[in-house]
Amino acid sequence: MLHRDDARPQNLHTRDVRRLLGDVHLAHVDVALQPEVRGGGGQGHAVLPGTGFGDDLLLTHEAGEEALGHNALLAGFQGQRQWTDHSPNGDFMEAILNSSFDWNGTRQPYLVATENDALNGVAMLFGHLLTCTAQMFSDVRTYWSPAAIRRVTGHTLSGAAEHGVIHLINSGASALDFSGRQSVAVKPFWEITPAEVEACLADTLWPPAIYEYFRGGGYSSEFLTRGGMPLTMSRVNLVQGLGPVLQIAEGWSVDLPDEVNKALVDRTDPTWPTTWFAPRLTGKGAFSDVYAVMGNWGANHGAISCGHIGADLITLAALARIPVCMHNVAEAEIFRPSAWNAFGMDKEGADYRACANFGPLYGKR
Repeated sequence: MLHRDDARPQNLHTRDVRRLLGDVHLAHVDVALQPEVRGGGGQGHAVLPGTGFGDDLLLTHEAGEEALGHNALLAGFQGQRQWTDHSPNGDFMEAILNSSFDWNGTRQPYLVATENDALNGVAMLFGHLLTCTAQMFSDVRTYWSPAAIRRVTGHTLSGAAEHGVIHLINSGASALDFSGRQSVAVKPFWEITPAEVEACLADTLWPPAIYEYFRGGGYSSEFLTRGGMPLTMSRVNLVQGLGPVLQIAEGWSVDLPDEVNKALVDRTDPTWPTTWFAPRLTGKGAFSDVYAVMGNWGANHGAISCGHIGADLITLAALARIPVCMHNVAEAEIFRPSAWNAFGMDKEGADYRACANFGPLYGKR
């Protein structure tokens, strides 16, 4: 428990987080299936030793429910609103699991999709497997045009943001790596130094969850992504009669003046993590302008990876037989299997035809 003289909700700061982390104990499953005796004489759930997960066969037969997520690559949390109307939200859990560090130090991120959005989770998984770095789950929340920002704040956008920005913000949880306080934006966990962990923590606040969304209480993670980071936003959409398709948008994070950022963030929620995203425009199609990028996005969620990895995603999608319906990657950077050349000269159309012809590599049997 946090003890404060003032009983009103307060922001959690780094020192508070460290105190909380010290009290967190992960649930285990005892391979011998002996219930663990908890304080107060209560019986805990069967637990696994912290040093290993035991025999897979034993887990399956004797602890079937606990084994459902064993060896999983991806998880999701269906918080809103089935859980959060009645219980504290999972924002702290999601933020820490998705980050490259916890109370034990640096470690590989655990990918957790907000609202149990499995399709966005798959895009997070693609990004993580290609880069070995943390991924950010975000709402593709708002398009702010230069005219609208000038009207609301008096500020004129310039640089990468001159054509407008997309407000990427998640309802309370994102990987703390995306505060951008590591020396090279977002790094693989084995390259992150203790000082960089401290910098990411110091740049993150844990405000009380807002009542409108989280009636059960809890804390949200709040940070502002540093500008100048190359980012790739992607998402898998599922189309009836077609199957999965992939969308990709490369661009950059941008900085806004403090007073401008506050005026815009306050119109959504100041307690949530914010990234201002300026996609790279091509002048045609879905990338004719910033609004068109958001207008063509298949859902209100996107998976954000640090770095411009669109070309790698396109190659991976071809191998998985997932056609790409939207991207702003230069043609010279794209590699697909040579067999795709037999399906026509229009590259995107050929991609659809080849994926349909060869069929998915993975699926229900």
